[in-house]
Parts: sequence; structure tokens; C-alpha cells
Amino acid sequence: MHKLAKTLSQGLILLLLVMGGVVMLAPFWWVLVGSFRSIVATFGSAAPQWWFTSFDLDNYRQVFQKIPIFNYMFNSFRIASIIVVGQLITGSMAGYAFARLRFPGRNQLFSIMLAPMMIPPQVTIIPLFIMMRYLGWIDDPKSLIVPFLASDFGVFLMRQNFKAIPAELEDAARIDGANEFQIFGLIMMPLVKPGLVSFAIFTFMYYWNDYFRPLIFISSQEKMTLPLGLAFLKGYMGLGSDAWLLAAISIAVIPLIIVFLFAQRSFIEGITMTGLKEG
Repeated sequence: MHKLAKTLSQGLILLLLVMGGVVMLAPFWWVLVGSFRSIVATFGSAAPQWWFTSFDLDNYRQVFQKIPIFNYMFNSFRIASIIVVGQLITGSMAGYAFARLRFPGRNQLFSIMLAPMMIPPQVTIIPLFIMMRYLGWIDDPKSLIVPFLASDFGVFLMRQNFKAIPAELEDAARIDGANEFQIFGLIMMPLVKPGLVSFAIFTFMYYWNDYFRPLIFISSQEKMTLPLGLAFLKGYMGLGSDAWLLAAISIAVIPLIIVFLFAQRSFIEGITMTGLKEG
């Protein structure tokens, strides 16, 4: 009887996981199906279509003809990659300090640092725009990079990863004569590699998909990022073909899928480590 209940419980969990996976994959499937529909079929039906009714590759050809999508992808990749490197450096160093070092007001400073996470970016965008205009960085990629080289979320995530490491390793390194920088770089950093990978994926995805800030700071078409450039496919008054836009979105998610497939093991380990130790 106990074995039967356990089997039913595992079956129910598996069913719920499958249902959750279907719900999460449904939008991607709908985008893929819509990207192969003809323009006539796209305008002819307002209801979502879940099955292939046509297989029109012309939508993808139109994407490459109407917008410089590879240039947009390069701009997004460059901006997101630089921000990832910057936030990995600042987040890991600050996270280590808050997790392993003892100094007056540590917990209070950490709470103050986390407070901006509760403020929507729309609240701070006007002061940021004024600052960028004062520096002469409007319509310059620096306005999308420099203000975001540090992240409070990154500090929090890395702090949790560093706190999960046993203190005995740190004490043994000090007994052997290692200084704080050697402990941080040679001992701690390799141990939090899964956390670094998961943080890098989070950051890259966020800035790869960012539409709001490029819309405010960038006006030249050759400097636009991918999400902002895709808006051109809709044309004037948004009357362009939805099939073209869905085809472009299908192309845009390919780099994200590749990054996640190569780093999924470390990503899962990093998320697991984040909640192992509190306080």
C-alpha cells in the first residue's frame, strides 16, 4: 500500500511538471508556428493558431531584407557581454565582502544596498537621462553600459553563494599564509563558479531582451539593440506583418537557447547553492 501511494505521488508530481513545462513552452511554440504563416493567414485570423497551416520561409527572408538584424544582434551582444563582465567583477567582490568579511555596519549597509531593488526603473530613468545628457552620452552605447556595470541583485546572489562555503576552508588558507585577495581569487571564486554562471545567464538574458532603456537613450538605427530594432518590422502605425515579427523573434531567441544549453548544469547548481545558507 505504501509503495502504491509513493508511485501515485511520483506520478502526480511528474504530471504537474509536464503540465508546467507545456505551459512554459506554449508561447515559444506559438511564435514558431506563427513565423511560418503567410501574411494573408496572419491578418485573416485574430485567434492564436497552434498548428502549422503553412510553411512559408518568405517571412524569414523579409526579416533579413527589411532590417539589419545581424547588426542589431551584434549591438545587443556587445552591450550585454560587457555588462555581464562588469557585474560579475563588482558583484563577486562585493558579495564576498558582505559574506566573509567582518566590518562595522555590514548588515545595515547590505540592507541599504538592497533597497533600490524595490524601486521600478521607470522611477529613476529621468534622473539617469539627465545625467547621460550632461555627460554627452545620449545616442551612445555607453549610456546603456556604464550605469549598469554594478548590480544589487548580483551582490545579493553572490553573497548567498559565498555564505554556503564552509568557513574551515578560509581558516585553513589563512593558516597557510594566504592573504585576503588570494583567498578570494584562488579558493572562493572557483567554488562559486555555478553561481557566477547562473548570474551571468540572468544578466545576459535581461540586457539582451531590454527594450525600455534603449528606447530612451538610442535614436540612431545603426546603434539600436535587437528588441528596439525589431519594432521597425511593424512599420508605421504598427501595420506591418505579425508573421515577420514572429520570424524575427524566432531568430532572436536562438543565442539565448544556445547559451542556456551549454550552461544549464552550472545554472541549476548555482540556483541551488543560492538558498543553502542564510544569515
